[in-house]
Amino acid sequence: MSRTVLNLYEAKTSLSKLVDRAAAGEETIIAKAGRPVAKLVPFEARPEKRVPGGWQGKVRIAEDFDAPLADDVLAAFEGDS
Repeated sequence: MSRTVLNLYEAKTSLSKLVDRAAAGEETIIAKAGRPVAKLVPFEARPEKRVPGGWQGKVRIAEDFDAPLADDVLAAFEGDS
């Protein structure tokens, strides 16, 4: 992978070309006042395949999870405690 170092002004004026070069595999370092501050690199999508059932046996939901709250608990949530 080749690498180029440009100052911020040069990068701003040639962003479209830099994006094309990054897509082709080139890495660009962008500097501000001679100090490197950012890196433009090719995007590499890495889709993670979902494996269903990963939490099976690790999570338990109570039968009454959606039952109405007790009056005192509901009052505390509403700020009436």
